[in-house]
Amino acid sequence: MKRIWILLVLLIVVAVAMPAGYTNQAAAQDKIVVYMQMGGNEGDPSVLARTIGARAAAEALNIELHEQYSGWDPQVMIEQFREAIAAGPDGIAIMGHPGEDAMAPLVDEAIAQGIIVTSGNNPLPNIEAKYQTLGFGYAGADLYEGGYLTGVAMVAAGLQPGDKALVYDIWHQEGRSRSSQGVFDALEAAGLVVEQLDVSNEVDTEASLAIPIITAYLEANPDLKAIGTQHGNITATLPQILKENGKAPGDIIIGGIDLGPATIAGIREGYISASFDQVLYLQGFYPVQQIWLTKNYLIPGLHLNTGVGTVTPENIDAIAPLIEAGYR
Repeated sequence: MKRIWILLVLLIVVAVAMPAGYTNQAAAQDKIVVYMQMGGNEGDPSVLARTIGARAAAEALNIELHEQYSGWDPQVMIEQFREAIAAGPDGIAIMGHPGEDAMAPLVDEAIAQGIIVTSGNNPLPNIEAKYQTLGFGYAGADLYEGGYLTGVAMVAAGLQPGDKALVYDIWHQEGRSRSSQGVFDALEAAGLVVEQLDVSNEVDTEASLAIPIITAYLEANPDLKAIGTQHGNITATLPQILKENGKAPGDIIIGGIDLGPATIAGIREGYISASFDQVLYLQGFYPVQQIWLTKNYLIPGLHLNTGVGTVTPENIDAIAPLIEAGYR
């Protein structure tokens, strides 16, 4: 938590200082055009703070921002990347969910055309290493470490060796399974008996479809003690599922991710013991800023780890006002 508060203080300092010089300088320069992949659907809890952060950077830096929403579908992200390249903007901020094999040729094509490319939320480390000097950076969490941190927090909430746990996440996509693997490994290291259950593409797009799946799993596994996920919309849905199945807060320890309204309520009620905090606002702000810095000052790609803590029933009241304002 100390690192998070330090980060917030730095953001406040930057926000106060920028209107005096930084934004004036940006306004005096020609407006640049940036296309940015936001992830899910506009307004989703797992997307909103990222959108607000990107819009704030665009306004401060005189940038024409084109937002792209994919419903977390990797194929849609690939098509959106192609569309952005065809538009010939100054910069494109992408996500790494489709994987490096799919994205590398498009990154090559964009950079060959003089377009600055950077990334957020899901890393592309080999592409980043190849093009870092040309502005390809990363703003997001270390996915495995973030998942492991979530698992450790779940264990601290009261789990014991031998307890049965489920990690429900997108195991069929290598890039998106790194964070869920972290949860799995942390629970297993603590001596729990852990099972994996894959999230389908349909559930990935519409999390309410997880309700009958988890309900059936609970019926088949009455001794289940924990559910971990690194899917924001599923995290938000889990408290509802537990209530509908007669579970009281703490009967099943939930560890999740992101900080939408339903997740906040679940944390306050004690249904969610820990939710990994990616600081999505920064995942929106920094990629836009990265393109501006590279365009104007040839700044190489910066690698920024935005995932440094969890939100729990103990700290939710202090952080909730910032979440509700769209900054967390």
